[in-house]
Amino acid sequence: MLAGVLKKWGHEVRTVDNGLGAWEILQQPDAARLVILDWIMPGLDGLEVIQRVRALSSQQPPYIILLTSKDEKSDVFSGLESGANDFIRKPFGRNELYARVRVGQRSIELQTSLYETQQTLTHLATHDSQTGILNRRAILEQLSKEIARVRRARLDGSPHWLTIGFFDIDHFKEINDQHGHQAGDEVLKALVGIVSKQLRIYDYFGRIGGDEFLVVTPGASDGKSENIFERLTKKIAAAGIETVAGQLFISISVGVASIDPEAYELDILLASADAALY
Repeated sequence: MLAGVLKKWGHEVRTVDNGLGAWEILQQPDAARLVILDWIMPGLDGLEVIQRVRALSSQQPPYIILLTSKDEKSDVFSGLESGANDFIRKPFGRNELYARVRVGQRSIELQTSLYETQQTLTHLATHDSQTGILNRRAILEQLSKEIARVRRARLDGSPHWLTIGFFDIDHFKEINDQHGHQAGDEVLKALVGIVSKQLRIYDYFGRIGGDEFLVVTPGASDGKSENIFERLTKKIAAAGIETVAGQLFISISVGVASIDPEAYELDILLASADAALY
């Protein structure tokens, strides 16, 4: 009866007849955001299901309405304390059910809007607005994490490697001066596209500023890292970049440095790559 009413109101409804079935569905990636859950069920009762759901790590947890014939104040407290968002006593009228469901919908819509805003702000705070890759702060934070990872691994006896490539575009100022800043911007975006396609899924790529970029390659030893950056320089030099000023060819200079087994300092690693670049 409940499913029939909800379908008439335009909802897509999935039903189960026990707590274990509810728990199984609610663990799935496409689990419902609005849940009407009976308290008394075979397998797991409503409170047990709620407690398990709330223990899951989720950016957008479901809105749960607990449905029960229990009417003591202590029962209401127990239901809400377990993690239920709302509580409906049986028997209930259609109007009450409709009002409770609408409250749940509005709560989910607000939560979704806040989550999307948070994701947008996080992206803006960590990515370069012009090229879309990691900005200076984000790529250096990631480098710090990778240095810490290598340090921990080596303390445990694992020979982990970490190599970085610091590079800039040769004579980039001349491109801006001769062809205009729009052409320069198009060169930057094309460069980012070429480099991104050549990197491995676990490499990191960020813009330090201007035409300076940093690539972080975890697990690459000296020989392997030289191959990675040699391939990058060749790909970029061979690529004709279409701009408002016509097709342009560019080259990059790269300074490569691997982490020193005796020094796990970000500044030392960056200084080594910078010196190699020059």
